[in-house]
Amino acid sequence: MRAGRYAAVDIGTVTCRLLIADVDETGQLSEVARDMEICNLGLDVDRTQLLQPESIGRTVSALERFSDTVMSLRETEPARPFAGIRAVATSASRDAKNAADFQATVSERTIFHLEVIPGSEEAALSFAGASSAFPGEDVVVVDVGGGSTEVVAGRSGSEPRIARSFDVGCRRVTERFLRHDPPQPDELAQAREWIASVFGDYFVQLEDEGLLPALIVAVAGTATSAVTMRDRIEAYDPALVHGVRVSVSDLRDLVRMLAALPLEQRKKVVGLEPKRAPVIVAGMLILQVVLELAGADSFVASERDILHGLIAFEANLA
Repeated sequence: MRAGRYAAVDIGTVTCRLLIADVDETGQLSEVARDMEICNLGLDVDRTQLLQPESIGRTVSALERFSDTVMSLRETEPARPFAGIRAVATSASRDAKNAADFQATVSERTIFHLEVIPGSEEAALSFAGASSAFPGEDVVVVDVGGGSTEVVAGRSGSEPRIARSFDVGCRRVTERFLRHDPPQPDELAQAREWIASVFGDYFVQLEDEGLLPALIVAVAGTATSAVTMRDRIEAYDPALVHGVRVSVSDLRDLVRMLAALPLEQRKKVVGLEPKRAPVIVAGMLILQVVLELAGADSFVASERDILHGLIAFEANLA
């Protein structure tokens, strides 16, 4: 274990996020700073296999801000040097033919060395971060992203028993199936059928290997938005989200409500970040199908995710 200050950056298909945290001599993690920007890096990547210039521009601008935060802390708190800084990009960058150009731009304009990590590593990092909040429990961690969804099963504190990353994400599903505003019933049905067909055999495997039933822990913006929309939380507060349970019935209600609204009205839903509105119907639908395939009546939202996993690995805690 290496005590010290760490920075982690996760560049997803929809969201770009920063976490800076101190790890003490007992392995406890305390947050120092956090930042987030919905950049939609993966806009149109599913169709073109390319990161668009405007999407790269938005993302690099957010990373410049994150870089400034790290540099400012170095200057104002020299007694707390950074023991590790790691920035990773996931599904959209994995799919894009021009990801190397994006990486080069990030290196030129920020302090970050950007890694494009495989889905298997993304799954392991998400599991390490999310499961740490539920010590000693058998869990299935679900990370619904913009381009991919990771589903990882195992005992908290141990290596995952089974981990898979699926090319099923809220932006990918939206661009492939939900073409009308609001989405049409047949589009929702086709999306649901496709999601279930991709995940189905994996959940059969989880059950066959005795990994279900288990506590379903869901991380990232789709899961936390389910809590904030259901509970009508206007100003995001992690304390009101972490550890909160959401039922499959709640998800069905949210899908029905959101899918009935055109985009401009969806942006005004209490508890929903407006920039997430274009892809939130697909995100809720993915979570709903996952719970149904798992035979679960609910999931628990976790504020700990791949960012905490990155720091845990850097500090040799995982």
